Amino acid sequence: MARLLRWLALAGAAAGVWAGLIAVPQHFDPWARLDLRAEPDWLTGFKLARLTRDPDQCRAALGETGLRFTPLPDRPSDENCALHGVVRVVRSDVSFSSGFIATCGLAAAWTLFEANALQPAAQRHFGQKVVRVEHLGTYACRNVYGRTEGRRSEHATANAIDLAAFLLADGTRIGVLNGWEAKADRRMAAFLRDVRDGACRFFDVVLGPDYNEAHRNHFHLDMGAFRICR
Repeated sequence: MARLLRWLALAGAAAGVWAGLIAVPQHFDPWARLDLRAEPDWLTGFKLARLTRDPDQCRAALGETGLRFTPLPDRPSDENCALHGVVRVVRSDVSFSSGFIATCGLAAAWTLFEANALQPAAQRHFGQKVVRVEHLGTYACRNVYGRTEGRRSEHATANAIDLAAFLLADGTRIGVLNGWEAKADRRMAAFLRDVRDGACRFFDVVLGPDYNEAHRNHFHLDMGAFRICR
C-alpha cells in the first residue's frame, strides 16, 4: 500500500509539473526543452529523446549552441529514404572533413557528445583538443550493409554518422582503423575506447571494431530505435 501511495504521489507531481501547476527549476523539469550547453544530468537522455521528436524545438536548441547549421526542407521519398527535420551541418567547435546532412536529433546528440565525451577524452589522454573530425558520411539511401533486401539503414534518413578519424591540435591523426589496436602509442587505443564509451551516453546505437569486421575502420553512431553499445 505504501509503495502504491508513493507511485501515486510521484505521478501526481509529474502531472502537476506537466500542467504548469508546480514550478521547478528548468534543469529539474522533465518537460523543459533540453539545454544542449548544460552539463548532462539524469534527465538529459529523456529530454534528448523528446527533442528528436520535435524538429522545431530541436532547431531552436541547436541555435543556442556553437554549431553552424542550416535547416533544410523536408523531402519525401518513394524508396523509404525521406528526409524529415534535417539540417546541414557545416562545423562546430571542430571542423569536419565535409559538411553533412543530419536529422536534428543526430546533430543535437553530436553537440552533447563533442563537449562531454570527445573533447574531455582528448584532454585526458593527450592534453589537447580535437580540431578536426573525418567522417564517412551520413545520408545514403540504402539497406543495412548495402544489402538488396532487409531493413533500411539509419543512414537512409540521415540519422547516422560514421566517424573514421580525429585530428588533434598538434597535427596528430588518430584513425579508428590503425588506432584501435595501436601498439606504439597505447594512448590512441585508450582514447578511442573512451570516445566509443562516451558516445554511448548520447547516441542510441554505437558500433565499432569490437562489433564486426564491417566496422573495423569507423564508429557508427545513430539515433535509431535500438539501443546497443559495441
